[in-house]
Amino acid sequence: MQDSSKIRNIAIIAHIDHGKTTLIDGIFKAAHLFRDNQVMEERVMDAGNIERERGITIKAKHCTVEWGGYKINIVDTPGHADFSGEVERVLSMVDSVLLLVDANEGPMPQTRYVLMRALKLGLKPIVIVNKVDRPNAEPEAALDKTFDLFIELGATEEQCDFAVLYGSGLQGWFVDDLNRGGDNTKAGMEDLFRTIIERVPAPRAEMEKPFLMQVCTLSWSEYLGRIGCGRILQGTLRKGDKIVRTHTRWKDYEQTEWEAVSSDTSACTHLYVTSGLDRAEVEAAGAGDIVWFTGPSVIELGDTVSAPEISGELIPPLDIEEPTVSMFFIVNTSPFAGQDGNAITLRQLKARIERETKTDPALRMDDLGRPDGIKVSGRGELHLGILIEEIRREGSEVCVSRPEVIVQHDENGRLLEPMEELIIDVPEEYQGVVIQKLAQRKGELKNMENGGTGVLRLEFRIPTRGLIGYRGEFLTDTRGLGILASRFVGYGEWLGDISPRSRGSLVSMDSGTATSYALENLQERGTLFIKPGDPIYNGQVVGESSRGKDIPCNPSKRKQQTNHRSATKDMMTVLDVPRQITVDSALEWISDDELVEVTPLSVRIRKMILDADQRKKARIQAGISDSDED
Repeated sequence: MQDSSKIRNIAIIAHIDHGKTTLIDGIFKAAHLFRDNQVMEERVMDAGNIERERGITIKAKHCTVEWGGYKINIVDTPGHADFSGEVERVLSMVDSVLLLVDANEGPMPQTRYVLMRALKLGLKPIVIVNKVDRPNAEPEAALDKTFDLFIELGATEEQCDFAVLYGSGLQGWFVDDLNRGGDNTKAGMEDLFRTIIERVPAPRAEMEKPFLMQVCTLSWSEYLGRIGCGRILQGTLRKGDKIVRTHTRWKDYEQTEWEAVSSDTSACTHLYVTSGLDRAEVEAAGAGDIVWFTGPSVIELGDTVSAPEISGELIPPLDIEEPTVSMFFIVNTSPFAGQDGNAITLRQLKARIERETKTDPALRMDDLGRPDGIKVSGRGELHLGILIEEIRREGSEVCVSRPEVIVQHDENGRLLEPMEELIIDVPEEYQGVVIQKLAQRKGELKNMENGGTGVLRLEFRIPTRGLIGYRGEFLTDTRGLGILASRFVGYGEWLGDISPRSRGSLVSMDSGTATSYALENLQERGTLFIKPGDPIYNGQVVGESSRGKDIPCNPSKRKQQTNHRSATKDMMTVLDVPRQITVDSALEWISDDELVEVTPLSVRIRKMILDADQRKKARIQAGISDSDED
């Protein structure tokens, strides 16, 4: 077992795209984790295909490096607000954090959130001003804003006395003084490692006491079942030891009281520690070590795991925020069900979502008694969109509804809805359209900053439902030059109705194959989602109408044959490039009476009720006239 005084446990926290995973690449190279001649991929910690494609971290990752006789356990955390649950759990396993701040952007919404969590746990962060080599980088200004954020969040005097490093994770160098002589780019990671060793406290190691730990992360193995992870708080855990797992939960929503729910005794069957990027099985581990273990048939997040003689010594449950957005996951019943992948049954769908909830504390599944689907709740559109993408890549098909916010009521019966802090960086010429669109979505402008670079920073408070469907529209309005980031800040009073999307749908009223002849005429009435040769069915949405109401159409219509034919007529057909539909863009675009059909090969949009006559009857029963759609 490693001497606990030679162990350092840290997490890297930051806003999305501020360079956490790239920093770890530089740490690996400096610590010679790989051979000098070994090919090392970029962002090696982002092992998942979706993580690599999107350039984001979704799941917290553990790694270990050795430097100067010290063992440094590092946890790479997600930067997107939708995956904050991952950050909340791992902070209880570490003794300090590396807070990354972009030298150009400065603190962003998620920076505030993760720093607030770290300060609340009493951790003393090390601030790293990253990307100082970029154009328009202002490291001192970014540091000043970060210090102001510490004060605003109520940091203690000791926490405000933080160490600061400047550098570039991409180039692999960090220094504690940008103004010292010499070429900083040749400094390497020496200052970073030295600061970690000096400023991060060694874990408290009470080796003589009985074993005690809390489960902070979960993993799954088809061979071993559920695997728990956490830091040993005291004592020693050996493979084969008897352990008691006790599940605790909060009694009330305010999380002021908690209780033990269940308890069971088992043996530790497998025990692992992280070595480099891999897990290495060991016979024993002591206080201060971050370990993975198996044994109990059931392991839940926040469980207290202890030696039998102190089974009554319990640790409070983890503080996990509740989901704010939900949608229905429905069995695929379209005419094309089963053609592209596995059209799973409701039982299989429930089992798949339930398996995900076992490792993701921010995900909820509710069976409302529907014969065709279940309600799934998460932290945001991206959170649920990633789950849908994973199901799709497993070869299964599913339909999902439009995201909707989860509302609450206060003690006076007032309706409350989730609110977001929204920060937008946008070129000055586009500020007008952004402010106008967000005002229509109940956004309230709180602050505006002009850094003198032609880019404005706008800060809004806006309902979560006001952001649903806005991100794609925002990129269009700003010609792709705007940056939008938000975070959940709590519940506020319901702000009234928000106007739905201003465009209707082009809805196919027949089944068949799309033809160039039909699409050439149809594209004059809106923006198409399909191309010639695509199979279509009755009730499928094939495009966005240029009007404010749905328009029925027949994309499979063929030209009438005559005796007079031109050999070059079809060659003169000119079609616009159809709009590419992805899972994320479809979830943003659809209306309340539509579904997204997701298969391994296709993403389609369809009406909930495929038949036009049945849709009309449903509108009449709901008291909706055709004129209401305009």
